[in-house]
Amino acid sequence: MNVHLSDKVEQKKIKKVKSIETRFKSKKQVLRQKTIYVYCPKDREESIGRLVEDYSFDMVVNDYLIDDLGCKVICHYESAHLTKEERQFLVKATELGAWTEPLVSYLDSRLGYTEVKLLRSGYFLHQKAFSILSTKRTQLAKRTVDIISAILLTIIALPVAIITAIAIKLESSGPVFYKQKRTGQYNDEFSVIKFRSMRSDAEQSGAQWATQNDTRVTRVGRFIRKTRIDELPQIINILKGEMSIVGPRPEREVFISNLEKEIPYYRFRHAVKPGVTGLAQVSYPYGASTEDAIWKHKYDIFYIKHHSLLLDIKILLKTVKVVLFGMGR
Repeated sequence: MNVHLSDKVEQKKIKKVKSIETRFKSKKQVLRQKTIYVYCPKDREESIGRLVEDYSFDMVVNDYLIDDLGCKVICHYESAHLTKEERQFLVKATELGAWTEPLVSYLDSRLGYTEVKLLRSGYFLHQKAFSILSTKRTQLAKRTVDIISAILLTIIALPVAIITAIAIKLESSGPVFYKQKRTGQYNDEFSVIKFRSMRSDAEQSGAQWATQNDTRVTRVGRFIRKTRIDELPQIINILKGEMSIVGPRPEREVFISNLEKEIPYYRFRHAVKPGVTGLAQVSYPYGASTEDAIWKHKYDIFYIKHHSLLLDIKILLKTVKVVLFGMGR
């Protein structure tokens, strides 16, 4: 009998140790969970449920009967609108060792972009959460990197720029450079400068998005767009303080006015300086539709939220890969 009781005690000890081990996950383990548990107001259940179709993992919504909370990933959405008892459940889950955090933050870490369908105005009102917006030291460091990068690019790319200018002139009549009004930081318009990659009469019928196999693009233009050489003159925009080396790509006001009707908080990308390259450009293939703009917006919001010098360096290294291997437009 004593041996039997001893075995039971030992089994309980082993079970307790295992339970403790499952509670303390690394971030890497947390982001690999096949199922996460989401708690939100009832009127948000349907919209949360629709997101599951796009993910490689499952989300169980508002299951308050689950046990063994210590080994669960618990995410909450609009928790301020939950009842007192529902919020207490989340507190209890945290006390018992569950990994608990806001749904948008968890998805940011897991997906590498921000799920813009979940954003509400409150997300943008905590300016201190966006270091690129609230910390002067961060802004000064970014401007310093911009100036140094622009000078180095000028020195390195000058021979390429001269050859490109000659090639453009030889192939087609018209100016070497192309200026176009774009919307920049704080919704201020400026003239972005590029090497001309299209025929000089490309937009005589009005503004239109460039498509992947656009017939208006010249042979030289096709090459410089693919390798991003057409962007080199934007070094001038950087030195003038109108652009940054890394940031959301500047868009034309005529397109922005239409896109902001379809994409919530689309103009928030103008809280920072636009960039010559950006997270969206190195993470998402070329596209010219509202759906493509939505995807790029996901990366732009993620970049603004999670900006760091290290992230800028990663984007620049990926951009170099695009240029060297011709993985651009």
